[in-house]
Amino acid sequence: MQAVLYVSHGSRVKETRQEALAFMEQVYKNVDVVLQETCFLELASPDIATGIDRLVQQGATKIAVVPVLLLSAGHYYKDIPDEVKKAIVHYPMIYFTYGKPLGVQDRLVKILVERLEETGVARLTDARILLVGRGGKSSEITHSIEKIATELAIKIDVENVDVCYLAANTPTFDEGLQVAIRSGSKQIFVLPYLWFTGKLVQSMDQKISELSSGNPDILLCGYLGNHPAMVTALTERVHEAIQNEQQLAE
Repeated sequence: MQAVLYVSHGSRVKETRQEALAFMEQVYKNVDVVLQETCFLELASPDIATGIDRLVQQGATKIAVVPVLLLSAGHYYKDIPDEVKKAIVHYPMIYFTYGKPLGVQDRLVKILVERLEETGVARLTDARILLVGRGGKSSEITHSIEKIATELAIKIDVENVDVCYLAANTPTFDEGLQVAIRSGSKQIFVLPYLWFTGKLVQSMDQKISELSSGNPDILLCGYLGNHPAMVTALTERVHEAIQNEQQLAE
């Protein structure tokens, strides 16, 4: 029996976990598979091993493992496969396939445009747009974020969109903000390329609050969240993982 295991990043923040689970429930409705479970890579439960156990106990014979990730990095290439390979030792009779992160997609860039518009603030001619990525050790992360920034600049008709990262890459979020402030622009839009809320969003909000006095107008836009295009994009990745004929090997 076919099953789907969604692997989300995980967070210590209860609201983040609830948001991720609610999002996945929307995807469940679009996938014609009875057995579907969500687990977390770290910082929350159930973990991957528990998620797999639950599906096997319900009769799963084939499990499509779907990473709930925006971009390809260490979690996709190493952490998730390593955990699944451990399960293969215990369940050699189960056929595991592996999906892909969402990657760079035009419809996701359009969500960023919407998040800018949702502020309800008209952009000044000298406004700075600061795209904030989570960051990661893989060079694919920086290439992807830079590509997204370029596509966003074209869509909103600005010369360029600045990028920065919350971890593992430079410029850091603090550095990106300082460069934007020193530019002399009177208006800065901070645009997080993050799926769900959590500590990272909270830290950005706090930093912006600290800098709000005596500095340009700094506006924190919404994250990607449960936008319908996000639901559709992940649903498509699920279908691809189910149809994938290449088994994840031990």
